[in-house]
Amino acid sequence: MSNHENYDASQIQVLEGLEAVRKRPGMYIGSTDLRGLHHLITELVDNSIDEAIGGYCKNIYVTIHEDCSVTVSDDGRGIPVDIHPKTGKSALEVALTILHAGGKFGGSGYKVSGGLHGVGVSVVNALSEKMEARVKRDGKVYRQLYCKGKPTTEVEIVGNCPAGDSGTTETFWPDPEIFDTLDFDYDFMTNRMRELAFLNRGVTINTRDERVGRERNDSYCYAGGIIEFVKYINDKKDVIHPEPIYISGKKLDKDGSEMAAVEVAMQYTDSYSYDNVYTYANNISTIEGGSHLVGFRSAITRVVNDYARAKKMLKDNDSALSGEDIREGLTAIISVKLVEPQFEGQTKTKLGNAYMRTVVDNTVTEGFSTFLEENPHLAKVIIEKCMQASRAREAARKARDLTRRKSALDSTSLPGKLADCNDQNPENCEIFMVEGDSAGGSAKLGRNPAFQAILPLRGKILNVEKTRLDKVLGNAEIQAMITAFGAGYDETFDISKLRYHKIVCMTDADVDGSHIRILLLTFFFRHMRPLIEHGYVYIAQPPLYKITKGKLVRWVYSDEELNSTLEEIGREPKPTINRYKGLGEMNPDQLWETTMDPDHRVMLQVTMEDAMQADAIFTLLMGDKVEPRREFIEQNSKLVTDLDI
Repeated sequence: MSNHENYDASQIQVLEGLEAVRKRPGMYIGSTDLRGLHHLITELVDNSIDEAIGGYCKNIYVTIHEDCSVTVSDDGRGIPVDIHPKTGKSALEVALTILHAGGKFGGSGYKVSGGLHGVGVSVVNALSEKMEARVKRDGKVYRQLYCKGKPTTEVEIVGNCPAGDSGTTETFWPDPEIFDTLDFDYDFMTNRMRELAFLNRGVTINTRDERVGRERNDSYCYAGGIIEFVKYINDKKDVIHPEPIYISGKKLDKDGSEMAAVEVAMQYTDSYSYDNVYTYANNISTIEGGSHLVGFRSAITRVVNDYARAKKMLKDNDSALSGEDIREGLTAIISVKLVEPQFEGQTKTKLGNAYMRTVVDNTVTEGFSTFLEENPHLAKVIIEKCMQASRAREAARKARDLTRRKSALDSTSLPGKLADCNDQNPENCEIFMVEGDSAGGSAKLGRNPAFQAILPLRGKILNVEKTRLDKVLGNAEIQAMITAFGAGYDETFDISKLRYHKIVCMTDADVDGSHIRILLLTFFFRHMRPLIEHGYVYIAQPPLYKITKGKLVRWVYSDEELNSTLEEIGREPKPTINRYKGLGEMNPDQLWETTMDPDHRVMLQVTMEDAMQADAIFTLLMGDKVEPRREFIEQNSKLVTDLDI
């Protein structure tokens, strides 16, 4: 019997209600890992924020309980509880049990709303083992209980409240059948809550962790909104003007109602990076940018060039300043709120509404031009920084062109010290960045040349956090990495040209090795960030000890593992313990067995959960300011249990 004869209507599965959510949770919350777990909180808080945007809510409370449940409460209007005309059910039950039901879909409930998909509370309900919703409205307290998305009680009155009180309280217990973990990360959660408080000035978001041993309380409220957001990001940086520039504007519909609102806060620092522009649409982080980012970039580029020429800072025969020159050292927050946002891109975090380019462009052009005219001294400082960036970029271009010309004359364009692999498929290839000739020699002899390349580095590379691009490109070790990887750097970086999909930092297990590793990561983060975003950067984990007892040989990777291994094999008679501080101390076969063999090695993948937090850490650890770094070391020194100096 042919396959098509078996395929009939009976094989078409129809998932009713919230069954589809439980069947394919990743379609609705992205994943079922820790990030997906926290997305449940965000969906509920987004509803409370929508109330705040409408002017109905001032306080939001988020509590993680000891039993892994979470409560989100607000003092908004409260979800309606009256009978929905089409379904014949309470509006509360409709909102919590039917997808795409709520005040965000063409009704008059919300003009502007957050939340990426508008499926919020019903999806949280579907993915919860149980859930309770309480609503205060009209002097009454209403409650309904649910199990895996289905009501287990009617909407019932369970108490009274003062006539003026209103709000919604929802408690959910995530379903262990759905999620990989139920252990909420308080810091991960509060980072998003802080972000929302910055983006919605005047709203207070209170967070609380009630779990034993992890008790914490925090409260976030920012009267200055995104102005304070920029100050927070730049806290550990040296700024060149004390107060951020704030610009705002609106677009009205034909009937005079508000169609879109734009807020921009920006501040220049003495940093050499230019990727610290963060964009939001209806409180959603649009990490892929979009029309609002395009409008912002075109506006500031035009405004700075027009001002510089008008004030004769740029001569008639001078080239215009590029967008990269003007954005060097700039930290900016762009927050837009609009009706019916359209999201595009690979992760649906790119704003697609074309008209927002014009709205942001016009708003920023007017506001930034006014600022420069009214603050000539600060304008001069900003323009001079942009012109310095332009000169450095031109020097970097000449250095790059010279390097390319030299490469064209060489028999091969790859670095001479690179021991490349034979495979030409980047997905199969990995390159190990190794410090020193001794370790490099061991790695070259111990590797599998079919798919493993070795690039020895001499000493410590430049700290790119403190170095302008022209000097960065003049560093021989950095040149070697750029050439070996084959994908370029900064705005020229093209991930499709990358020659290896595993870039491994393999350094000694001591202080110098750690320093070299952070220098490499700083370079990747500042000049090749897509490497980290795509998950192509790894940290090798060489063993610290070799334990020998008769014919038994064990490699261990930490002091804790050393103690447990000694307990396991017995301390008497005493085994031989060798401490390895450098990769060069290992024979090639030992280095392969412990650190490079895919079947036995341990490697850490470098990920970037939050670009803003990563930027702050790199600035703190690698920047010019000494005092914040000293404070960080003092606060975290107790975490260091074994330090070799």
